[in-house]
Amino acid sequence: MSEAHLEGEVRNGPVIVAVANQKGGVGKTTTVINLAACLAASEKLTLIIDLDPQCNATSGIACESQEEPSLLDLLLDPAAHPQPLPHPTIPRLEILTGCPDLVGGEKLLSEMPDPAHCVRRILEGLSHNEKKYDFVFLDCPPALNLITLNALSSATHLLVPVQAEYFALEGLTDILESFEFARQNTNQNLQLLGLLLTMVDSRTNLSVEVENELRRHYGDKVFKTTIPRNVRLSEAPSHGLPIILYDIWSRGAKAYMELTKEILNNGA
Repeated sequence: MSEAHLEGEVRNGPVIVAVANQKGGVGKTTTVINLAACLAASEKLTLIIDLDPQCNATSGIACESQEEPSLLDLLLDPAAHPQPLPHPTIPRLEILTGCPDLVGGEKLLSEMPDPAHCVRRILEGLSHNEKKYDFVFLDCPPALNLITLNALSSATHLLVPVQAEYFALEGLTDILESFEFARQNTNQNLQLLGLLLTMVDSRTNLSVEVENELRRHYGDKVFKTTIPRNVRLSEAPSHGLPIILYDIWSRGAKAYMELTKEILNNGA
């Protein structure tokens, strides 16, 4: 995608990125937090919607879940007007906080009219707060369930973090099949923003082999930027900080700043 194309989408409405992979522990929430923070630092008004019942995106930037209305309440109420919380220290970053009750919300969502578009109704409800977001990140649960289908049905783009190990490659087929299902059935405009290699250790043969295999199979669908295995990056969420505030000189911070530049300059 060209820079003009992506910037044109920002002007016409937010770039809505579902960050999804049914495999847990691949750096999905880490990517949401740090990419959103870097975009906000680049003067892009950015919103995180924490759709994962574990609420790690919420706690990872030191926010507490809103009690009323909860995210589940918003998903179940077509007339809801969401009110995202501004981040206390990062200008232009906002969040709709996570809700642990989402873990049991699948049945309630399945009983809704048009259950695949509950997240889309939240996004439409955001128009009432008169803010024009540049980017919205949907942090999906580590499962190919109704909530993830909602995210794919509502997003303009899909970003898939892929851990640099062979089991992660095996699971990639499932999320890409869900991507194609959404394109054919619920969201024909959905595009693949890219596959992002995470937890890369270039000193090991395994990381090098997995990266080569991924690029051989998927070519330019794989981001040029890779995210290294980095202690400071792992520590940052326990302090409620994105990596650019926790340690801007770390390899993890430099990688997410490079990824931000790649998305803004080149697309995927």
